[in-house]
Amino acid sequence: MELFLQDLNNSIGLFKPEIALTITLVIAIFVDVLFKKNQLITGYVSLAGYAVTLFLLVAGGISTSSMTFQGTLAIDPFAQFFKIVILASAVIATVMTFNSKELVKGKNSIGEFYILLIGMTIGMFLLSSASNLLMIYIAFEMMSIASYILAGYTKEVRRASEASLKYVIYGSLASGVMIYGISILFGITGTFDLATINSVLANSGSAVHLPLVVSGIMIFAGIAYKISAVPFHFWTPDVYEGSPVATTALLSVASKAAGFAVLLRFLKAGFIDTTVSTEHIWTTLSNFDWSYLIAIVAVITMTLGNLIALWQENVKRMLAYSSIAHCGYMLMGAMVMNTAGIEGVMFYFITYLLMNFGAFYVVQLVANKTGSENMKDYEGLAYKNPAIAVAMTVFMVSLTGMPPFAGFLAKLYLFIPVIEAGYVGIAVIGVLNSVVSVFYYVKVVRNMYLRGDETVAVEKLSFNKGSLIFLYAMAIPTALLIINVQPVWEWIKHSAVMIIR
Repeated sequence: MELFLQDLNNSIGLFKPEIALTITLVIAIFVDVLFKKNQLITGYVSLAGYAVTLFLLVAGGISTSSMTFQGTLAIDPFAQFFKIVILASAVIATVMTFNSKELVKGKNSIGEFYILLIGMTIGMFLLSSASNLLMIYIAFEMMSIASYILAGYTKEVRRASEASLKYVIYGSLASGVMIYGISILFGITGTFDLATINSVLANSGSAVHLPLVVSGIMIFAGIAYKISAVPFHFWTPDVYEGSPVATTALLSVASKAAGFAVLLRFLKAGFIDTTVSTEHIWTTLSNFDWSYLIAIVAVITMTLGNLIALWQENVKRMLAYSSIAHCGYMLMGAMVMNTAGIEGVMFYFITYLLMNFGAFYVVQLVANKTGSENMKDYEGLAYKNPAIAVAMTVFMVSLTGMPPFAGFLAKLYLFIPVIEAGYVGIAVIGVLNSVVSVFYYVKVVRNMYLRGDETVAVEKLSFNKGSLIFLYAMAIPTALLIINVQPVWEWIKHSAVMIIR
């Protein structure tokens, strides 16, 4: 009992960021009830809570590495990195709602949106630290339930209700597959703890090879659903198109970040031979090389996402398929299964956060004025509002991976470990897919600058200064990160450390 109380006391001390978010959630509920006439106050309260959470994350010491709550959660630099990415995503999504016309239409209570967003953030925080199969499942469900509601938040819009329904159906199926895989793995090892699973498998040899592979693939399928990997991507285009733009942007970045955090931890803590002395190489247990499975999924994901994106005329839907393709690129880092690959994935999320949220924010601003998200609505945008067009150009070019923007560095740091690990063919496929992506990203730029002219586009689009400042707060780092990337890279190298007991 004394040991339990001591563990609980230590755990609470390391759990302060999550406690801060929980308190913020409770306060936001009361504020939403008290200030029904000005529900943006709830948004400001949530931003204040995020600021406190960020302070506690950083003040807690990013070098801290400990297990909490009987080993169910890992507090380490790896988890803290992804929590910061998730927190930044939540902040940007919250600020986006302040200029969102679709969220204030009809009878929507935007205060509830902020409450659900906080709840989803707590779930993603837990998922980033989860080192126990039951905790992984609970965190997934906590994140998913909030995201289902956020996807269909504009309930009077038919496509939003359809998006939410599809999301729930696919999500329920993925959860069922995952929990069944967890039950098989528990039956093999007799434990939910990833480190103990690793130890049991290391001593079992190939005796449990088939059930282990089946259970691992089923758990991987549940995680792949959240990160929009093929063939578990079917929900993504419809949900992204039907959801409010702020929700879509959040799902495309934060949900993926949490998914990749748990995928990398699940593989490394549970299925990698920790007795191998080679510093940067992972050797899988039970004679099954997970890199082959991940390589196949990565290739199919990036290829299908890019090819289908070519035919899209709705910018939001195009970015949805683009998001699938970027998942494929990041899976290459997981496929390599070494420290450099993990660092590449982490750096990719920094740049992806900036350029993807920026692109979706432009979509929201244009949709506020035109009432549409079609590619044709971007014709002549360079004449209607040059500032918006320049920012969108930066995001589109960066998403292709072309120099000199941040997206080029992201793919460079991702492809180099792949080549060094001997997967030259996979790297070539990745480069070819990047070339394919140029066609649909540049289509947006072409419409802005080469379709329509100043004589036709007489109707100017004006946006308030606050919106433009917020937009360029994402565009400028995307454009200038290449000038001094060293501080970011040092932070990532320091953060690519997870607890392997």
